[in-house]
Amino acid sequence: MGHLDHATFGWLTPVLSYVMACIGSALGLRCTVRALGATGRSRRNWLITAASAIGTGIWTMHFVAMLGFGVSGTDIRYDVPLTIVSLLVAMIVVCAGIFAVGYSRDRTRALFLGGLTTGLGVASMHYLGMAAVRLHGHVGYDPALVALSVLIAVVAATAALWAGLNIKSPIAVTIASLIMGAAVSSMHYTAMFAVSVRVTPSGQALPGATAMQFIFPLAVGLGSYLFLTSAFVALSPTTGEREASASAQRPVESAVAP
Repeated sequence: MGHLDHATFGWLTPVLSYVMACIGSALGLRCTVRALGATGRSRRNWLITAASAIGTGIWTMHFVAMLGFGVSGTDIRYDVPLTIVSLLVAMIVVCAGIFAVGYSRDRTRALFLGGLTTGLGVASMHYLGMAAVRLHGHVGYDPALVALSVLIAVVAATAALWAGLNIKSPIAVTIASLIMGAAVSSMHYTAMFAVSVRVTPSGQALPGATAMQFIFPLAVGLGSYLFLTSAFVALSPTTGEREASASAQRPVESAVAP
């Protein structure tokens, strides 16, 4: 059995991955709040932004944490196409859950179905990412911990969608995003503790890319997207601010009218 190290860089990758999960959650919640106050194309655009933020945050959290994953006795590589598929899965399933809640008239039913779908999708993203791992040996899983990680993913996804519907103030969004970040990180590390590796020493070169060749640049790019989108959302006026501005302009227009 190979010795698994989930933090080869110390606390750097767990802390940084948690920060990315929190940023994605906070941004997704703020966009959902904006979406629920909008209509038509504007609502759709805000929901798409919310889904991309949460999906990107979850995926970036997973693979930033994976930068610290190591197994004694073997190198690790990543299958590039399968890793990209895991990113697309994260975005698509989160988008489905967000849109179900954002447009459904029966919010309770949509919350349940959206949370279940999104949670299973997040778990699928994680295990697709693990399926992309290439090493000299066989990867096994503890079924009980796998089931627990899926349960955590479903609960976390449902809580995230509920927060998007019910939490409005910036302070409450911040607190909720910290809790959601912790839930996503817990899901990841619970799933990672389910992993065992039976190393088979070999001199053959492993297919795929190293984490620093592929995962690190992609994670930096997606992290930059989250920061830039956060700045855009912070600078965009809310529905209330736009209405207040329009109301303030009406008296002025009436006063100058002949």
